[in-house]
Amino acid sequence: MSSMRPLQDRVLIKRIISNKEESKGGIVIPDTAKEKPQEGEVIAVGNGKTLDNGTKLKLEVKVGDRILFAKYAGTEVKIDDREFLIMREEEILGIISAGAKSKSAAV
Repeated sequence: MSSMRPLQDRVLIKRIISNKEESKGGIVIPDTAKEKPQEGEVIAVGNGKTLDNGTKLKLEVKVGDRILFAKYAGTEVKIDDREFLIMREEEILGIISAGAKSKSAAV
């Protein structure tokens, strides 16, 4: 991938796609009908948000973090024929700890 650095408090995200091809009932779901995952990996981060007083507020997320984000968060972009999302840090719902497995579906 060519070098891409988001500006300010923006983050470049690669969606994490699960390998699950069937629903709970065993029905195979075609790619066009599948919901896009709400889990991703941070690929690049900006330098931070500049506050009104001129100080920089560093981002909490860092490259390599696994995160959860809202269904319609961010802007989809294509870089070197690969799809990514660019979003502000405030659109990120949480960081997934290394030992946890997430379920994107509502409980």
